[in-house]
Amino acid sequence: MPRIPFMPKFTDLPEELPIFPLPGAVVMPGVQLPLNIFEPRYLNMVSDALARDHLIGMIQPLTDTVLDEVPQIHRIGCAGRITSYSETTDDRIVLVLTGVCRFEAREELAGRRGYRRVRPGWERFAGDYHEDEAKLANRDSFLGSLRAYATLRGVEVPWDDVKQMRDGELVNLLCAHLPLEPDDKQALIETLDLGERAKLMRGLMDMSSASSVQTAEHRH
Repeated sequence: MPRIPFMPKFTDLPEELPIFPLPGAVVMPGVQLPLNIFEPRYLNMVSDALARDHLIGMIQPLTDTVLDEVPQIHRIGCAGRITSYSETTDDRIVLVLTGVCRFEAREELAGRRGYRRVRPGWERFAGDYHEDEAKLANRDSFLGSLRAYATLRGVEVPWDDVKQMRDGELVNLLCAHLPLEPDDKQALIETLDLGERAKLMRGLMDMSSASSVQTAEHRH
């Protein structure tokens, strides 16, 4: 991803990270995720993050524990930086989180002001700082799968913008914003290599498209 001046260098990534466990909400390097914060513990988290390095770790809870008061979490998430925010008159914070780097939750630390924290491992994902240099083996075929998926699933895609995107930027954007199942999104997050991530995403899109066609055929 292109380096933005206020984004931290890889060597400056923190040894402690507040986390926001939220199923289906995924951020990836270079991708923006809007969030509406209203729970007191997460308002505390945002306030503390703004006072420090502006970093928050988005990580999904395990699907079979989402109803627990303190759900177990997946091991892999992605840190994002608060790049804009506004406070509302009804005590909410509306913010945009821009993805920085994925991490491994190596150890959960003691909570702070109601929110959870982990000790992140960054080394495995150092390549996130260079994914704008990666290339898809066959971009045209990938876009063909995306067009079929978008048509059959009724997903709006800004095609003019897509044409201008680098391969890594495009794949990461789709990881975060396509209406995929949480477990599918998690599998994409955990796939290290961009080419393999694109291959997995294309498979997920093709399966979804085929399912939509079969469903339509059964209705006739």
